[in-house]
Amino acid sequence: MQYISTRNTKQTFAFKDVFLNGLAADGGLYIPEKIPSYSLKELESLKELSYEQLAVKIIFNFCSDEFNEIEIKDLVNKSYKEFRVKNVVNIKRLENIILLELFHGPTLAFKDIAMQVIGNMYEKILSDNKKVINIVVATSGDTGAAAISALKGRKNINIFVLHPHKKISKVQRKLMTTFEENNVYNLAIEGNFDDCQKLVKSMFIDRSFNNEINMSGVNSINWARIIAQIVYFFFSYFKINNGSQKINFSVPTGNFGDVFAGYIAKKMGLPINKLIVATNKNDILKRVISTGVYKPKEVFQTISPSMDIQVASNFERLIFYISSNNDQATLNKMEELRKNNEFKLSHEQLSHLKKDFVSESLTEEETKSIIKKIYKNYNIFIDPHTAVGLGVLDKLSNDEINIILSTAHPGKFPEVIKEVTGKYPELPAKTKKVIDEKEKFDILPNDLNTIKKFIKEKAK
Repeated sequence: MQYISTRNTKQTFAFKDVFLNGLAADGGLYIPEKIPSYSLKELESLKELSYEQLAVKIIFNFCSDEFNEIEIKDLVNKSYKEFRVKNVVNIKRLENIILLELFHGPTLAFKDIAMQVIGNMYEKILSDNKKVINIVVATSGDTGAAAISALKGRKNINIFVLHPHKKISKVQRKLMTTFEENNVYNLAIEGNFDDCQKLVKSMFIDRSFNNEINMSGVNSINWARIIAQIVYFFFSYFKINNGSQKINFSVPTGNFGDVFAGYIAKKMGLPINKLIVATNKNDILKRVISTGVYKPKEVFQTISPSMDIQVASNFERLIFYISSNNDQATLNKMEELRKNNEFKLSHEQLSHLKKDFVSESLTEEETKSIIKKIYKNYNIFIDPHTAVGLGVLDKLSNDEINIILSTAHPGKFPEVIKEVTGKYPELPAKTKKVIDEKEKFDILPNDLNTIKKFIKEKAK
């Protein structure tokens, strides 16, 4: 399979280039030249596969020029051997509520599902490489811990994680900052997640700096993240669908990567009805889906911090597809955003968008009320992000089957859970110990040159 940039369809790239570069040199995001698709008969042949078997089939479509199927099978099995449930994910039914639990990996968030695969891909690709790669990643709370868990101690790799200082939960931070491996660097940036993301993008686009440190990235702009996340849309659909139901997926999202994976699953032939974009007070995605106007505003700090984002990087990929695969139209929108801090979709683009997506948002109090209701009715805890994914369904009031992506373990947000329910959620035994461990991170200003200097000094 060959890849192109959302801003240039004329030049093609191999999977290895896409994987290691993360972001295209022109500032665009990589996408496949052609998306593979399954017929209804082919979908039938996938229905009874285990999660790992399904992952091998789907992932192989996108990287067969770099790995053979046996290598992908080995990568997948290695990646998921430490997950706490048999099939990587768990489907929990609460009467008419269907939760797809994605948090059974080492750092208790859906990011582990893709990141563990990415860690093993790096090791395989770099096995004969003597040059050190320096991975720079921004996190709104969960990506950093998942990336560190996947890459800590690996040969020929350093990882630099930028997180917004004092704007993530204590458990989220501790899961990042308590690793002792010498290839891990945590940078607490005096700003918000959008600032962290902008810093990382600026470093990618600076080709001189990028080449000097041999830079790579694992944020959701890395296409490998998307392909690993596609799998659980297929797997859960097969487990829930009885052959005649309309199924929607409600996805709590900030950076648009997780719900975009669902969009690709639909383009591959999975008969998803609607993708529900669930947002918190930082509702840029709801606004653009409702009005066609994409305009970042002030970032609000909320109890669902992984969604405290106003610049959704992966949305550029969707712009490409709703613009009939027109790279120039995509570039024009990105230039409008850069110059005017906003852009407006055409009537045709918005119409394409609304075919597949609907969106709603929840306030802080509404989010808390959902956590409280689920605990009262079912005696289980859900985290604030999951609560957003569930709560928006009340506002949309459809009578179809809705699978809600439960993206993080409630134990990562003990303070808000205790406030709402009166009780603390239990962390898995292996994770509890991090709470008392010593942290290691550097607090840095929101200044590109300062951060570049820090990374250059540490990069080997």
